[in-house]
Amino acid sequence: MSNKKNGKRESDAQYVLQKVQPALLGLMDGSVSTLAPLFAAAGLTHQAHKAFFVGLAASLGAGISMGLAEALSDDGKVTGRGSPISRGVITGVATAIGGMLHTLPFLIQNINTALHFAYGVVAFELVAIAMIRYKFMKSPLWSTILQVIVGGGIVFFLGIWLGKLGVSD
Repeated sequence: MSNKKNGKRESDAQYVLQKVQPALLGLMDGSVSTLAPLFAAAGLTHQAHKAFFVGLAASLGAGISMGLAEALSDDGKVTGRGSPISRGVITGVATAIGGMLHTLPFLIQNINTALHFAYGVVAFELVAIAMIRYKFMKSPLWSTILQVIVGGGIVFFLGIWLGKLGVSD
């Protein structure tokens, strides 16, 4: 009985280490790293379709970059983190998804409507990331929420500020 429990715990720990952690890393990076360019582009151009393509480029570029970085970071033999290709794909796809979630509202042609939808998506993303960290990484819930929201909020407001700074009326 004890060996079954230990085997289950090891299996759960391996799953978190090899699947959840790379996915969470990618989701966090994609969600946060694409905020500034996306919202700066929206503020600078006042055109939803241009902001969408900036967000698309940032999301895909970040996905490729993060996927490669994770795959090349270690071969998994010493750390037990699993296949570098698997981790790289998981991280890269999660990064692209994290960036695209708040980019998709910019398919709406009205910039103000797109922005309001995107603000809501950003809030949802940050809370979802905090909840995933809480569930799988056993991080304290409120400190996790605070860390993710403060970090994401800084980048979010940087993008809005840069979007307003670059516009001269």
